[in-house]
Amino acid sequence: MRVLIKGAGVAGLTVALELARRGIEVDIVERAEAVATGASGLAGGMLAPWCERESADETVLTLGKTAADWWEAALPGQVIRNGTLVVAAGRDTGELTRFAGRTSGCDWLDGAGIEALEPALGGRFKKALFFREEAHLDPRKALAGLHRVLLERGVTFHFGCEVEDGTGSLDRIIDCTGAAAIGQTANLRGVRGEMLFLETSEISLSRPVRLLHPRIPLYIAPRGDNRFMVGATMIESDDAGPISARSLMELLNAAYALHPAFGEARVVEMGVGVRPAYPDNLPRVTVEGNRISVNGFYRHGFLLAPAMADQVTAILTDTIPNRERHNA
Repeated sequence: MRVLIKGAGVAGLTVALELARRGIEVDIVERAEAVATGASGLAGGMLAPWCERESADETVLTLGKTAADWWEAALPGQVIRNGTLVVAAGRDTGELTRFAGRTSGCDWLDGAGIEALEPALGGRFKKALFFREEAHLDPRKALAGLHRVLLERGVTFHFGCEVEDGTGSLDRIIDCTGAAAIGQTANLRGVRGEMLFLETSEISLSRPVRLLHPRIPLYIAPRGDNRFMVGATMIESDDAGPISARSLMELLNAAYALHPAFGEARVVEMGVGVRPAYPDNLPRVTVEGNRISVNGFYRHGFLLAPAMADQVTAILTDTIPNRERHNA
């Protein structure tokens, strides 16, 4: 069987790896000149299904709770299993209670417990929630790692070009083009996400920290080398233009609220990505003839891509998805 995958984002690369593991011949076509140039490269990389359940369907938890295992098997050493810390300013502590009521798998921490996990936050928050089973990774390093693994498995990449559907002797075409399908795929809309990279040696974090706010909950994820990702907005728009002044201020205010040292940090990057979403904010695998579409990852790309890759594999091999096979 010969399969063409359109798109080298997280969806396309995870599908490619599952198929390559089963001996299927895979070609990947990507309009950009490299991986990690689209929305996938701007992702938070948080493998946090329990936290995401606060505002998402139970399906996100069901499909996402084994994602960290999949990524660890695919890219040994890249997954950091330090959990997720959720904090709120003193005036917003009620948000912690609400968050805990809508999630599971967390422990309450007092000030001493917070300081034990993150010394830099000592004395700054009185209460927090700790989701110890969660993990995170660096999306850009993960995408580059998948690229290397796929090349070693004989997958062929075609960067900087497009291939018309139906050309060549293809058995299946798998469309993983994400936001590029907005306007062409029914019910698919764009959700604008904006982020910052800050650099400072004045603070150290060992895990993603979510800062709850009644209006704009945001997160800060460590990236190593004194860099931190601050994200991300969720604006109902498919505008991929530069970051807005309002969003920039909100992201910076969130970082400063977490720790004043971020006020002296250098802004080394600002990014905007349009994330594709269906009305239920869940990804879908759809089949039409010899074409399979994998889309709608909204804000759960790295979390749910392995499960969607399972579904594609099941369609092509007439098997039931089995997450235990990922170590094969």
